[in-house]
Amino acid sequence: MITVLPITDPADLDAAFLIRRRVFVEEQNVPAEDEYDEFETTSLHFLARVDGAPAGTARWRRTSKGVKMERFAVLSEFRGAGVGKALVQTVLDSVFSQLPEPVESIYLHAQVTAMPLYAGFGFVPTGPQFDECGITHYKMILPASAYPKQ
Repeated sequence: MITVLPITDPADLDAAFLIRRRVFVEEQNVPAEDEYDEFETTSLHFLARVDGAPAGTARWRRTSKGVKMERFAVLSEFRGAGVGKALVQTVLDSVFSQLPEPVESIYLHAQVTAMPLYAGFGFVPTGPQFDECGITHYKMILPASAYPKQ
């Protein structure tokens, strides 16, 4: 069973950081100093569990451009089991429930391999591809037409 909840406990935040370290720093060779940033304390973090075991994480935060969803990471042993979908859905639900006013933009920087996951929720690529920490990305936005009807 997959559960995804906002992180409120320091131990869960440690578990999320460990997942990010394993996925981004160890697997994808992202420098640790680029993985952790000044937004850790101002973002809303999430932890996905599979049968109680930490399996994935994500966060969202307000920016000058709207809401940025980011740091989606799923441990390799849980990929393909629906953890990524559960994370995206929960993060989107959180954004819409916590921001009652219309949001100017909901966006993310998607690794090319993850683009189909986000496209399944209505995100569309915009602009040219770009490199972020040595990995090819596209900016993807969620069109207002994909927002839930109030």
